[in-house]
Amino acid sequence: MKLSQAEVWGVIPCSGSSTRMGTSKAMLDVEGRTFLERVIHAHRAGGCSRVLVALPTQDGPVAAMAEEAGAEVVLNPSPEDGPIGSLRASLRVLDDAVEGVCFCPVDHPLIHEDTVQNLIDVFQRSQAPLVVPTFNGERGHPVLFGRVLFDELLNDALPEGARTVVHRHREDIASVPVDDKGTVTDIDDMEAYRRHCPDEYRLHHQGL
Repeated sequence: MKLSQAEVWGVIPCSGSSTRMGTSKAMLDVEGRTFLERVIHAHRAGGCSRVLVALPTQDGPVAAMAEEAGAEVVLNPSPEDGPIGSLRASLRVLDDAVEGVCFCPVDHPLIHEDTVQNLIDVFQRSQAPLVVPTFNGERGHPVLFGRVLFDELLNDALPEGARTVVHRHREDIASVPVDDKGTVTDIDDMEAYRRHCPDEYRLHHQGL
């Protein structure tokens, strides 16, 4: 396979309990779509061949929404492990042809599809094992992991999950400056939702 044809899949961890948010982050609205729909769309439109959503169950409204949005649901048997559990469950079902995964939490719903495309383009050109977007010098999501790191990510000895692997290979990171504040906008509690999505926040609380 030529590098320019490298196949990249999207992986969206969605197995958390959303205790800080108090409701399912995946189902919250922003700009006419749910968080989950927006993240799936950004990865599909940005060039990921397929998008996997890791969930603790393959039933329920979140799984149904993921499939309706064009993603595939992967069962995460270890949701208590945090995002790394979702990533590992997804890595285990990849096709052999997959050269990289674009990993993005569902609480980053404001990322642009152009950002995903830029990461994939740099990955294809650079052969870097890690490709990370930066906004005003700050690293964000998605993080693109190359196949060379898959075995390491599947290793249980990762005290900080995928972050441990990123730290180990920090000298090998290909940083991609992007004009996309969504890469560093983590909406993981109601205060962040109110701050970044004030209209949707107000409608959400009116409907409670």
